[in-house]
Amino acid sequence: MPALPRPFADCPAELLAGVRGVLTDIDDTLTRDGAIEPEALDALAALRGAGLPVIAITGRPMGWSEPFARAWPVDAIVAENGAVALFVQDGALRIEYAQDEAARRRNARRLAEVSRRVQREVPGALPARDSAGRVTDIAIDHSEFAHLDDAAVARVVALMQAEGMHATVSSIHVNGWFGEHDKASGARWMVRRLLDRELEAERAHWLYVGDSTNDQRMFGHFALGVGVANLMRFAAQLHTWPAWITAGERGAGFAEVARRLLAARRAA
Repeated sequence: MPALPRPFADCPAELLAGVRGVLTDIDDTLTRDGAIEPEALDALAALRGAGLPVIAITGRPMGWSEPFARAWPVDAIVAENGAVALFVQDGALRIEYAQDEAARRRNARRLAEVSRRVQREVPGALPARDSAGRVTDIAIDHSEFAHLDDAAVARVVALMQAEGMHATVSSIHVNGWFGEHDKASGARWMVRRLLDRELEAERAHWLYVGDSTNDQRMFGHFALGVGVANLMRFAAQLHTWPAWITAGERGAGFAEVARRLLAARRAA
């Protein structure tokens, strides 16, 4: 049985004092019902003020992410599970892609075909309402505006995988895509692109915050992996836990992480 996470309050201050950057999920980590929680927004601003880079990585689409990449105090938002990066540079929003235009065009038809198959073969399966803003993946709603039970979610994942797609389950959607990008590759890309540094060389000094089963690879990749408390709703589905878990849920949990990080840096 995998080791359960320890309370984040017990994370040694000396580990936190050495953190060089924060990677974070968005839905149900910073947000509630699709809107950022005020304490999470304040925490992002405090981290920026302390000079700690923050990169948000999400399964949400490029179109959904665009206004938040402009408005939130983050270095970048990596959308569509590593496929699209949005960041402000010289006062203007830049959008860059992990796949070239030919690959995106080639995959668009296949994505539409798989979406139709899923809707045809899984009763109640509906595209996520943010689908119009997607350019490299598809998303099926299971908990945001529609509901699919665990068996239906598993069927959606199996159909996507049978079509040769990668598939992950977030707290609200099942996402599927063609290509080898993921949250980890998106994080490496942006650390190199924006900071001119190699994430793998600094991995012990980066912290990742998440809330769902699709964060498991990141939890396993980073020794400083932190789940916000609502991660426990997925306890039965988790095979890889973060090292630590907050007392607070969603934005309150993220704010808890930021407070301890900043306190440790001040005390060092």
